[in-house]
Amino acid sequence: MRIKTSGVTIDKKLFFFASQELRYGLVDKCELNCATAVPYKILPEKFSMSRVLIAFRAFFAVLFHGDTAALVQATLSEKYRLVLRDDVVVAADPPLAEIKLSETPLSKQNEALTLLATLQREARLIDFLKEDLNDYSDEQVGGAVRAIHRDSAKVIDRVFALRPLVAEEDGAQIHVPTDFDAARYRLTGNVSGRPPYRGKLQHHGWEATRCDLPQFIGSPLAAKTVAPAEVEIA
Repeated sequence: MRIKTSGVTIDKKLFFFASQELRYGLVDKCELNCATAVPYKILPEKFSMSRVLIAFRAFFAVLFHGDTAALVQATLSEKYRLVLRDDVVVAADPPLAEIKLSETPLSKQNEALTLLATLQREARLIDFLKEDLNDYSDEQVGGAVRAIHRDSAKVIDRVFALRPLVAEEDGAQIHVPTDFDAARYRLTGNVSGRPPYRGKLQHHGWEATRCDLPQFIGSPLAAKTVAPAEVEIA
């Protein structure tokens, strides 16, 4: 909100100061303008003898009214600023609410690559899968697999929080409903007729309770990078 007084625009914070000045004849009239509320700087103006009269009247307004004194002090410290122009209000600074930070759109990475990058970063899974194991003994492979299994499981649990799709244990007899979803039940064996079906559970399946992949913040050039090149500087 601003107070517009014949060429002088005053911020809402100075409204009470303006009202005091109305009382003492410093301004003739005031009009409230609710369009915008913006910070202003005081523009240079040639000296005028009318300022002496204004200063004299302002002195008594400050002396007898504490709120006016506080607002004048704030004005002098440039906490609140106003602009003086002939019937034209020009903002010296843009309003704080209109200042827009430069927003650089984040590059996008395929979620499958994000998952691979996470498994590589935390479990070295890609290194293990791409390694030629022919030159290693079963004992050596087994020792490496234990650590990779542990770290990969941590990533999967954190990102997806997997749980069995079917509560029954493998080997149990379960009921497949009439309106079953083929993406949730894979039927094998002697499948004939129409559902519902009843059969032996071979695998309970898995389902994710969430999908919390890390956010990719790299450049477009790095969007297909699964693991960065590691360089040790001597």
